[in-house]
Amino acid sequence: MNSLEWLITLTAFHLLYAVLFSLFFKKEGIATYKAFIPFYNSLLLLRVLERPWWWLILFCLPIINLVMFPVLWIDILYAYKRPKPLEHVMTVASLGTYLFVLGLDSKTFREEGRLRPEKTKTGEWLSSIVFAIVAATLVHTYFIQPYAIPTPSLERTLRVGDFLLVSKFHYGARIPTTAIAAPMVHDTLPILKVKSYLKKPQFPYVRLPGFTAVKKNDLVVFNWPADTVRQFFVKEAGVKKPIDKKSNYVKRCVGTPGDTLEVINGFVYINGEILILDSRAKPMYNHQVYASSGVSSRVLSEADASDYARVFTGANLSQSQYNALIPHLIGVNQLEDGSLELYTSEDGIPVELLRSQRIALKEVLKTEQLVNLTLDKAAWLRTNERIDSVVMDITPKGISGYNIFPNHPDYSWNEDNFGPVYLPKAGETIELTLSNLPIFKRIITEYEGQEIRVKEGSILLNGQPTSAYTFKQGYYWMMGDNRDRSEDSRSWGHVPENHILGKPVFIWMSWDNFDKGLFSMRPRWDRFFTTVKGDGEPVSYRYVFVGLLAAYFLYRFWRKRKKA
Repeated sequence: MNSLEWLITLTAFHLLYAVLFSLFFKKEGIATYKAFIPFYNSLLLLRVLERPWWWLILFCLPIINLVMFPVLWIDILYAYKRPKPLEHVMTVASLGTYLFVLGLDSKTFREEGRLRPEKTKTGEWLSSIVFAIVAATLVHTYFIQPYAIPTPSLERTLRVGDFLLVSKFHYGARIPTTAIAAPMVHDTLPILKVKSYLKKPQFPYVRLPGFTAVKKNDLVVFNWPADTVRQFFVKEAGVKKPIDKKSNYVKRCVGTPGDTLEVINGFVYINGEILILDSRAKPMYNHQVYASSGVSSRVLSEADASDYARVFTGANLSQSQYNALIPHLIGVNQLEDGSLELYTSEDGIPVELLRSQRIALKEVLKTEQLVNLTLDKAAWLRTNERIDSVVMDITPKGISGYNIFPNHPDYSWNEDNFGPVYLPKAGETIELTLSNLPIFKRIITEYEGQEIRVKEGSILLNGQPTSAYTFKQGYYWMMGDNRDRSEDSRSWGHVPENHILGKPVFIWMSWDNFDKGLFSMRPRWDRFFTTVKGDGEPVSYRYVFVGLLAAYFLYRFWRKRKKA
């Protein structure tokens, strides 16, 4: 909706409810013209209903107001002695317009010392639910929201199974743009597996003031710009989502508006200088590990390597033994002598399982292994006497990678050698040419809503020839620290400012094997209650938290005993 459409819509709603309020103001002896004064009319109605003035703030907050308006309508019914469940249903179903019947009824007057909804048996637990939903939605939307890390794109900086608290107020909370949506869920209703929102109407983009801007090296939660997925891991036609209902991603900001970014042999350069990551960052890269005597899995485990395969051979396995191994296998090959070659991930096969099933396997050590390592661990591995060499696996410059932005034949970029690419600033005008159009076309069409096409060698912007473009907002570049296992800006390009959600500040719990089922999960105690950013290794404050929690319950117990 454009500004004029919003003005017309809001005016229509204001007039509708102003007329409704005037009916009740007349019953209360209040001048009916006051019902047409925006905001003041709501304050007067709250005063009539004996409700606090700050409810008005809740009525102005998107999503929260969807809960508060039905609360107000039902409160009016109770105030005017109409606590019938059928009328409650009719009022909510008619979006409050059923109240006109009540307002036009000359025999209906407000009850003094009235029964409040929250004082009834049913209303007591309903009001508790409403309060919980409103409070949680308010906190999640404007202050702090919890997130879980489901994918390894930031390993080993953030781990799969880390549960984060993400600050919305650091960069300024973004007002929801989707006007009608279910509170406390994202884009899909649990169990029902249907979308949780209506695409229209959409509020204009508004962000509250923050106290810091997005900086290079910040870990940032944002809406995935290229998201058209209704359900992950399900093949189906794509859908176009509102900004605030696109999937939430967390990556590291490596480029901010005004920067020229380039990836050279796996390392990020900003304006010609290598980007120095903070001390908590642990970027990982693919490495080729060589050992003439075979690359030891134990040595790789000591180096905290990941994403490599192990091979075992076994003979004379019974069907029950083989069935017990299946959950741990990623492949099987039968050899000429009838024995089996068993392929597993780096986790291998649990020793307890082998013992309980009386299975004898032999690991085959390959002389070359492609593994994922941090730079520190790769340097440590090079010093191991059992390893001959460790070489970073780099795709040479000039070889086009798979699914690499801007997906144009003129740009033979890959994940290790990429760019240079410019990140526009808000209000900046650049020269637009046929050469750089593939870089900026998605920004102009998808994020800024303009029409652009090429006709007879000329660039047409909204049907008019142009050689320049002025950007409406700033753009960022986001990458995962797990450089060869991350789908990031190298795949889908720039991240618009209006897609920025918040800043991870705290890990409140962390579980190993998070993606392998509930009974496989193990707590990473050293990561519980640790800060995301800071110098040196993370320090756990779990004992401080437990102490504060214990002190709170002791205080509650003492207060209860004192009252008794």
